[in-house]
Amino acid sequence: MKRYLSAMFLILSALILIIGLRFDYQWSGIASWGLSFICLIFAAYFTKYIPNEKKGKKQS
Repeated sequence: MKRYLSAMFLILSALILIIGLRFDYQWSGIASWGLSFICLIFAAYFTKYIPNEKKGKKQS
C-alpha cells in the first residue's frame, strides 16, 4: 500500500490546486500552494517504497 501513496499524494496535490485556486478568498492562494507543497514533500518521501525491478533480477 505504501508504494501507491506517492501517486495518491501527487493526485491530491493537483486536486488541492484546482479546487483551492477557484475560490477568491483572501489567503486562499497561499493556503492551497502550501498544502500542495506539503503533499509534494510526502510524495517525494514515499517514492522510496516503490519497488525497483532491477534489484530483484539476478545479474550474470
